[in-house]
Amino acid sequence: MSAVEVPTEKWTGKIHEVKLGGNGRKSVVVGGETALPFLHFEGEMPNKPLIAIEVQDSNPTDWSPHLVSVWGDVLSDLGAWAKKAVEYGADIIALRLRSAHPEEANTGADEARKNVDTVLSAVDVPVIVLGPGVAEKDNEVLVAASEAAKGQRIALGNCEEKNHRTIAASCIADGHIAIAHTPLDLNLAKQLNVLLCDVGLSTDSILMDTDTGALGYGIEYAYSVMERLRLAALGGDSMAAMPIISTVGAESWRQKESKVTEGVPPTWGDHLERSLIWEEITAVTLLNAGTDIVVLRHPKTVTLAKASIEKLLRA
Repeated sequence: MSAVEVPTEKWTGKIHEVKLGGNGRKSVVVGGETALPFLHFEGEMPNKPLIAIEVQDSNPTDWSPHLVSVWGDVLSDLGAWAKKAVEYGADIIALRLRSAHPEEANTGADEARKNVDTVLSAVDVPVIVLGPGVAEKDNEVLVAASEAAKGQRIALGNCEEKNHRTIAASCIADGHIAIAHTPLDLNLAKQLNVLLCDVGLSTDSILMDTDTGALGYGIEYAYSVMERLRLAALGGDSMAAMPIISTVGAESWRQKESKVTEGVPPTWGDHLERSLIWEEITAVTLLNAGTDIVVLRHPKTVTLAKASIEKLLRA
């Protein structure tokens, strides 16, 4: 009986490689794929997807009790929280400057510098700094974060169309990476990449945050957008070829399946197990869609996601 030849796609494009860290800090590289995720028989996947753990600059009083109990006292000590996250397996620390939000403590540049210094001093893994998601405040605190981490190649987000010039200028001046955030739309993602390159940011200094929904809340559309971006990139579109980062934890833990404990059908099962499943399946789904960095919140999900990555790499 003759052997069956497996049909394969021949791709001409490649995902840009982006290096985070360095200058005395551990460094990692994402991107570089020449085929769809984990299809090793069609091309190369030289850099495996990575896991970031989210920490915040203020005690997250609105978090699930399951998250609060697993992290414990470190939630009120940013440096200890970052160290514990590395112990739990974080490849990258994602610091969210939540206190800078106008509806929170409305802190400014000085507090941002202090908090970035705290994390950089506590751990030696690469760092991502996420602003509060309000463009004016993002400009203020991310510029300060950029200056505090000059030369250590951190990633800064959100970088959106309305503030891309400011964030890109800081990245160019201080040697950092911009996280280009857009709504779930392939053309908007490509357009922002073009704008960033037009102002002088190189393709190896851009990550894409194409936005996402958690399991059951738009994840199918998120998957489709990521997959279409990856197909365009492998087909030779350089402006679709930036590595992707997904804030899975934030999306998963705000859904009702992760939050509601009373008045739900018994078939929903144990609350903790259900919450972990929501974060894990969202992460693994997006890893298969093409995301290169997933930002998670629960340590057990980190372990499960890492195990899934290793299995997929061996498949």
